[in-house]
Amino acid sequence: MEYVGYLASILIGISLGLIGGGGSILTVPVLVYLFTVDAVTATAYSLFIVGLTSAVGSFEYFRKGLVNIRTAIVFGIPSIVAVFFTRAYIVPAIPKEVFSVGSFTVTKNILLMVLFAILMIAASYSMIKKDTTPSVEITGKQKFKYPMILLEGLVVGVLTGLVGAGGGFLIIPALVVLSRLPMKEAVGTSLVIIAAKSLIGFFGESSETIINWGFLLQISAFAIGGIFIGAALSRRIDGKKLKPAFGWFVLVMGIYIIVKETLFA
Repeated sequence: MEYVGYLASILIGISLGLIGGGGSILTVPVLVYLFTVDAVTATAYSLFIVGLTSAVGSFEYFRKGLVNIRTAIVFGIPSIVAVFFTRAYIVPAIPKEVFSVGSFTVTKNILLMVLFAILMIAASYSMIKKDTTPSVEITGKQKFKYPMILLEGLVVGVLTGLVGAGGGFLIIPALVVLSRLPMKEAVGTSLVIIAAKSLIGFFGESSETIINWGFLLQISAFAIGGIFIGAALSRRIDGKKLKPAFGWFVLVMGIYIIVKETLFA
């Protein structure tokens, strides 16, 4: 299963390079089901892997001038604060046994995995549905809808902190609608935000989590290698055509996790 896990780690990076996101949503299931890492540690590892791969993926966007630094700061600050607070205080405060229904006990691991599966299903919908996000061109001085950006940044930050996913499927539409960025610039800016909040959240991790750096760097290396493969493939394959198929796969995975964690725990 470890070999399958390493292959899946490459696919995470390929997804990021080929369709501009989505791969990070598979990081936690890969760690939990293929490498048998417990859910709490997996969400911490995922923050590092997602953050590092997003940072590498953003270099090309920086080179092409497709990163809006001001937007990254405005949107990123509340998100970074939320993810740091969540990893440092909220996650450690969740009891190991959350509640019981009859003979079934919802543990901390089960709660995080079910929450993650719900996020996967939400992400799959954004991949499957036809993209109707308006194409926006910035004219004149850029205006920010600060209250909505603050709220969106906090929500994305808390979700990232809880389940270790980058949340690009939430950030990109928000940047287009609330910050009026063109789509390509929104993708590049999103990668920078994801990299910053994920890595800061990881390094704000509770000291109770034991980090296996050798394993973590191995997985990250495979995922980063996948980014370059995906970027090369994107020159020959239209990633937008693959996005719905990947969305259906993520949907099936999300349903599988809910069934496995609740019926076969």
